[in-house]
Amino acid sequence: MKDLTKGKPIRLILLFAVPLFVGQLFQLFYSLADTRIVGQTLGDEALAAVGATTTLSDMLLSFLNGLTNGFAIVIATCFGAKDERQMKKAMGGTILLGSCCAVVLSGLCLLNMSGLLKLLNISPELFAAARGYIGIVIAGLLAATLYNICAAMLRAIGDSFTPLLFLILAAFLNIAMDYGFILCLHTGVEGAAYATVIAQAVSAFLCFLYMRRKYPQLTLKKEDFKPDMILYKKLFGAGLSMGFMTSLVGIGTMALQTSINTFGTDIIVAHTAARKISSIYMLPFSVMGTTLATYCGQNLGAGKYSRIRQGIRDTVLVTFVWCTGVIISAYTVAPWLIRTVTATQKKDIIDTASLYLRVNTPFYYVPTVICLFRNSMQGFGDNRTPVISSSLEMIGKVLIALLLAPAIGYYGIIVAEPIVWFIMVIPLVVNMVRSPVLKMKDRESTSA
Repeated sequence: MKDLTKGKPIRLILLFAVPLFVGQLFQLFYSLADTRIVGQTLGDEALAAVGATTTLSDMLLSFLNGLTNGFAIVIATCFGAKDERQMKKAMGGTILLGSCCAVVLSGLCLLNMSGLLKLLNISPELFAAARGYIGIVIAGLLAATLYNICAAMLRAIGDSFTPLLFLILAAFLNIAMDYGFILCLHTGVEGAAYATVIAQAVSAFLCFLYMRRKYPQLTLKKEDFKPDMILYKKLFGAGLSMGFMTSLVGIGTMALQTSINTFGTDIIVAHTAARKISSIYMLPFSVMGTTLATYCGQNLGAGKYSRIRQGIRDTVLVTFVWCTGVIISAYTVAPWLIRTVTATQKKDIIDTASLYLRVNTPFYYVPTVICLFRNSMQGFGDNRTPVISSSLEMIGKVLIALLLAPAIGYYGIIVAEPIVWFIMVIPLVVNMVRSPVLKMKDRESTSA
């Protein structure tokens, strides 16, 4: 367990973030492995079927991941306040509520699968493969959620290293099973989905087992799962806010995907590759944001408001340095990265994906601020502003999908992100400056 309320803020934040970054990198790594293995062994059409449904699975996983991360903020606040009794009850509530939400969401989506795929404008030649792949992924949402619950609880008490170990295990297991299912068992794109779900389930089981043995003081009892409506209100307040925040982003991206799916297989493959690479480029934004949520939650519980201010400021400056490196990368090695991800040699695919990256990356300083401010606000209790910002993103992307993309084609999709970023950052900056938490004196100073 790691206390983030003592010591130099930026040092603590970076030390906490590094295992988280490596873990998320491995998670992206086995996602990229899926993409390359499918593209290399099954061809561009199979890869397009997977890519055409990725936004749907990403949206669902983002909601559940946001939900559990929001629950973990309540756990982190209890940990910072040294309230072990309430912290255990919050952990019990997190497991119970998170699992129920995953099961309900899986059931609803499976019952309406055909309608969801039609909503995405999946072409007839891709429909069967897309349905097979996404159906398995959605059926396995509980496995991903259980891992995220365990990882979020460990991060809440300051342990970001243990989740890394199990993500690395999941990554290698996923890649091995990809080859086994696709090349040996000839299961097609469904094999890639089975590999992902099984790897997540194994990772979740081992992570829970480890936590039980490593932290026996956190072993939950039957009474920790007893419903506490006041506590559950806090959990849902933080969890639904963060879950809706991330899923609203996903809904907007899904709206764009409905337009992309009408542009043909090459554009779908190019966009899939560009989004995979941009996910790596943007990874430090989300990792530092997740770290700040835990950091702010612990320091809020401890009443150390000056540390919240300093941590946010220092993290923004450090992440801006990464943005500069990303821009250089997009203008130098983007074509090589695209070939590596897709295994394609088609010039049109490589050029289109490169254009996407080169137009978007110079504006990355804006989403940096968005990710860091959004998560910080969740950490110190502002659940409203991040949802407003994410709602603006969703509305902007839907309008672009309806108006701009039909008028100027895929270039409308490319410029959509920067336009939306500038719109959604406004409420975050305004409310961050106005936030009463950032103007409060430390609790020790007040009582002195």
